[in-house]
Order: sequence, then structure tokens, then C-alpha cells
Amino acid sequence: MYQHFRTFQGRKLTDQERARVLEFQDSIHYSPRYSDDTNEYRHVMLPKAMLKVIPSDYFNSEVGTLRILTEDEWRGLGITQSLGWEHYECHAPEPHILLFKRPLNFESEMRAAAAAQQQQQGAGEGQ
Repeated sequence: MYQHFRTFQGRKLTDQERARVLEFQDSIHYSPRYSDDTNEYRHVMLPKAMLKVIPSDYFNSEVGTLRILTEDEWRGLGITQSLGWEHYECHAPEPHILLFKRPLNFESEMRAAAAAQQQQQGAGEGQ
């Protein structure tokens, strides 16, 4: 079983902030995945009204878009994706669109690493 324990990265939303942003969670749109030779990509479109309830310190004041968010921060906004996705850019003309990427073979490599770890643990128990 995969267990991932680590400390929160970024700025955690207050309970009140989280309640406000989660009202929009069902209206978040996820694009199909697309890829190049090294990464797979997708964009996530937040409802435009949601931007008004996201705390101001989540924004880059110079360009008026969300700043690059940590995984904990974007998950805290109600964005749900499998493991390995990294928020790497915001689409400046449309600040409600967040761009994500991850290595092309992330899921298969993660499964292989988990299987190797299980096999190693099993071998250790037989000694």
C-alpha cells in the first residue's frame, strides 16, 4: 500500500477560505491529457468567479494571475488529479486557466518502483 507522509508545502487555506473555494469544486474543468516527447500536460479551468474568493497571496501581483502553486496549495483549492502533476504556468490572457505537466511515464515508473519495493520487502522477510 502506498503511504505518503510529508509536511504541507505552501500556504494552507484557513477553514473559512477553504469552504469558500470548495463551493466551486464541482465546476472545475479538466482538459484531456496531451503530450510531447518527455511530458504529458493538461490544463485546468477554474470557474472565473472562483478567482474572487482565492486569497490574494495566491496571486502574482505583477501579472494578475495565480502564482505557481505547490501541490498542497492547488489540492487545497479543490483541484483533484492523480500523483505527479506539477503546476508550471498560468495562462496570462485567461488567469483562470492553470497549466500542469508531469513526466510522460510517471504512472508506470511509480508502479514499477512500488513493485520493486514490495519485492524487496518480501525478500527481506524470508531471511
